[in-house]
Amino acid sequence: MMLVKSSWQESQTFRMIPISESCPYVECIFDPGTKVFVIISKTTKQSLHMLPKLDDYGQALTGSKGTKQDRHKIEVFQEFYIEDAIAIENIIKHFGINASEFDYKSFMAEETKSK
Repeated sequence: MMLVKSSWQESQTFRMIPISESCPYVECIFDPGTKVFVIISKTTKQSLHMLPKLDDYGQALTGSKGTKQDRHKIEVFQEFYIEDAIAIENIIKHFGINASEFDYKSFMAEETKSK
């Protein structure tokens, strides 16, 4: 995976993007606000989600209590949330081909900016 600069909720951060089909992850992103590293794997699982009911034209149906919803099983990518800074760094060093040149530590060390 390759480390690249990115943005997340109006803050600067970094992502890891796959550079080959054999990569086991879709992407990874560091959330600077919570200091959590999110890994999105290619492994899928079924998950129940509430989705709006749609009419014949694809418009959401509404009722007296708002939008009508149905529960559906959908395939989603498995996500992992890593909070430990040492574990985050180990993953980056293991999978990031440009980890030695990319300054990911500066994003991990920044204080959360108040809005």
